[in-house]
Amino acid sequence: MSDGPRVAFLGLGTMGAAMAANLARAGFAVTGWNRTPDRARDLAELGVVFAVSPAAAVADAAIAVVCVSDTPDVEAVLFGADGVVAGAREGTLIIDCSTIAPSGSWDFAARLRERGIAMIDAPVSGGSEGAVKATLTIFVGGDEEDVEQARPVLEAMGKTITHVGPIGAGQAVKAVNQVILAGAYLGVAEGIVLAIKAGLDVEQVVTALGGGAAQSWVLANRSGRMIDNDYPLGFKVSLHRKDLGIALELANQLGATLPVSALAAQLESGLVARGHGDDDMSALARAIRGLSALDD
Repeated sequence: MSDGPRVAFLGLGTMGAAMAANLARAGFAVTGWNRTPDRARDLAELGVVFAVSPAAAVADAAIAVVCVSDTPDVEAVLFGADGVVAGAREGTLIIDCSTIAPSGSWDFAARLRERGIAMIDAPVSGGSEGAVKATLTIFVGGDEEDVEQARPVLEAMGKTITHVGPIGAGQAVKAVNQVILAGAYLGVAEGIVLAIKAGLDVEQVVTALGGGAAQSWVLANRSGRMIDNDYPLGFKVSLHRKDLGIALELANQLGATLPVSALAAQLESGLVARGHGDDDMSALARAIRGLSALDD
């Protein structure tokens, strides 16, 4: 077991388990907690110990990382029965790596501050691959002093860490990220479907496009899935749909119009309704293929 600083990690799903593993490998002593108790038990091989509640997990930790699905989940972890506030000492720092509404970050940070607990928002981008390889991009909002305290933890989980502004700013940047991804995935999906319908050698097309202005991470890393119509997990459709809901609500509040994101959200809602919510979000191509009569 590591004798480094103790960090509580709350939320050991696909992303969280990999991020907690990288903290343990970096020398942090990690106490983990997950709503489903038996999740990620293989982390014990890295010295991670498990707590029965968020309160118990943070009792001996100066820093706690939260990585759960949505705004209500973060609230429950922080303020629910046996939540963080029931066990954290004054001066504890919360790093929220969940993707939630910026308004949630503002609210939670203010409520924690009343108890002498600091919080920064640090949503991540890079999918399950980035979580495993510790190459995540992390958008950080919060006070400079808190961000600097968190930096060693963030650097153990990610490659590009950018302090983008006050609390909530990280979530706003993540919303922008998800909006841009919606367009990138839709664009590649439509191009792949058009190439298939035109009878082209689609893999050759992808190689050719990779040398020009159409090159993108999505084209390079997800076009194969779209060609094969097979979408193993990288980042769930259902989670991106949740994130787009946050982005569209923020856009509505600010008077911004996002037609591509609205279309992507509609298509993703259809995929979720048809049982494809756990597919990688490159399954947007499944919707375009269906509309184009490529599949039964």
